Amino acid sequence: MTSRGAYAKGIAKRDEILSVALDVVATHGYRRASVREIADAVGLSQAGLLHYFDSKDELFTAVLRKRDEVDAALIVDDPLAGLLRIVSHNAEVPGLVQLYAQLSVAAADPSHRAHEFFTERYKRLRTSLTAALSAAQLDGSLRSNFDPASTATSLIAATDGLQTQFLLDPSVDMAGELRTLLDDLRSPDA
Repeated sequence: MTSRGAYAKGIAKRDEILSVALDVVATHGYRRASVREIADAVGLSQAGLLHYFDSKDELFTAVLRKRDEVDAALIVDDPLAGLLRIVSHNAEVPGLVQLYAQLSVAAADPSHRAHEFFTERYKRLRTSLTAALSAAQLDGSLRSNFDPASTATSLIAATDGLQTQFLLDPSVDMAGELRTLLDDLRSPDA
């Protein structure tokens, strides 16, 4: 087998691991999703799985990256409507919400494997939400009397806070609360 074939197989196996891990974490939650269970599900030993990822933290950071790729499909044309779709979907996958919450706190430590992921993720989200809010102000669908960059940061904080509340009390309607926030930004003429 050529090294190119081995490389392609390695990429395919890594992607399979991430897809399975995404399902396992979504179903069982961060704390109950074990490396052994994920390895068994893809036909590898734990050592074989860790050939593709240096640690459990690296694996779970990659799972969050994969989740973001999947979620990107929910943000087709309208980033604000897409954000609502993602938050609504998150209520169906509490294990991934738990993983995100756990790793985001741990990643505050600059030496944590997920630190760069979260730093870049928040930067990317602030940039895209700021652009979406600005565009909606320009087209008149949102009021013009708020700062898009500051509001983008606040929306991200609200979303993360709603996820924490949801984890503590699953009756919290994350999407409904976020929709209320976005509705408060709407132009009365829209």
